[in-house]
Amino acid sequence: MATVMRALVITVSNRASAGVYADRAGPVLVDGLVGLGFEVDGPKVIPDGTPVEGALRDAVASAYDVVLTTGGTGLSPTDETPELTRRVIDREVPGLAEAIRAYGIAHGVGTAALSRGLAGLAGRTLVVNLPGSPGGAKDGIAVLAPVLVHAVEQVRGGDHS
Repeated sequence: MATVMRALVITVSNRASAGVYADRAGPVLVDGLVGLGFEVDGPKVIPDGTPVEGALRDAVASAYDVVLTTGGTGLSPTDETPELTRRVIDREVPGLAEAIRAYGIAHGVGTAALSRGLAGLAGRTLVVNLPGSPGGAKDGIAVLAPVLVHAVEQVRGGDHS
C-alpha cells in the first residue's frame, strides 16, 4: 500500500465564502487530518448549494483518499450538503455518520441529532459530511481518528490486520 494518504477539507458556508466571517471549522479538520498523517489540501471555502456537488466531483477526480466537508448539514433552507453528496457517492457508510451524531449527543450537544450529514464512497474516495461548527468538527475528528486510516487501507484493497 502506498503510504501517502491525501485529504481535502471543504467548508460549505455562504457567509464564510463571502468573507463575512472567517472559517473556523475547516482549520480544525485540517489540523486533525494532519495529526493522523494525511497530506491535506484546503480548507476550500465554498457557498452552500450547487457548488458542493462540483467540488466533490472535482475531489473524486483528483483521487483524494478522503474528503471532509463541514457545514450545510442542518435544517436551514440552504443546507443541501447531504443531498448534493448523495448525488456523488456510490455507496453509503452510514455507521460513520451515525457515530458522529451519537458522539455529539453523548457529549451534551443535543442539536447533534439535527445534523443530516452523510458518509460514503465515491469511487475510491471516502466523503464525510460534518457539522459547520468548530465543536462539530472536533467531534467529527474524535470519531474518525480511530478508524480513518483503516478505512483508507480497506478502500485501497487492504485486509484486516
